[in-house]
Amino acid sequence: MPRVTSCGVVVLNRRRLFTCHATGTRRWDLPKGVADPGEAARAAAVREAWEEAGLRLAPEALHDLGEFPYLSGKRLHLFALHAADGALDPSLCRCRTFFEHPVTRRLTPEADGFAWQSIDAMPLWCGKGLTKVLSGLDWSVLEALPQAAAIDVDIDSP
Repeated sequence: MPRVTSCGVVVLNRRRLFTCHATGTRRWDLPKGVADPGEAARAAAVREAWEEAGLRLAPEALHDLGEFPYLSGKRLHLFALHAADGALDPSLCRCRTFFEHPVTRRLTPEADGFAWQSIDAMPLWCGKGLTKVLSGLDWSVLEALPQAAAIDVDIDSP
């Protein structure tokens, strides 16, 4: 069985990460998801950030962190963006992708909340697989990336 690769974006600001709350769970996650057939990893990461949070990211502004072992049968290709203070207001974010709720059968957003989460408290807010990947990153390299002064959020209704 071929491995699936999920593509996502690490948006960093002052040892905090921009996160999306996974609807119906206790977990917070990065905006990420599987690439469409033929879609490049960077393009998939940009698309997923827009679908899950409404972020309008310039592909060329993303720093390629590479691919990492993630879950059984799954890899994670991450890109990074260092946000300046005030560059992104999570309260403006909206999810644009939905799933059918197993009980109510209503269309339900994949993400139902957005927030900055502390890197130092990762085990408290994210899953074990993501904690392992993120804990292995060299945060000094990410903190040294040029800062994005503003991150556009598509505020149109999903």
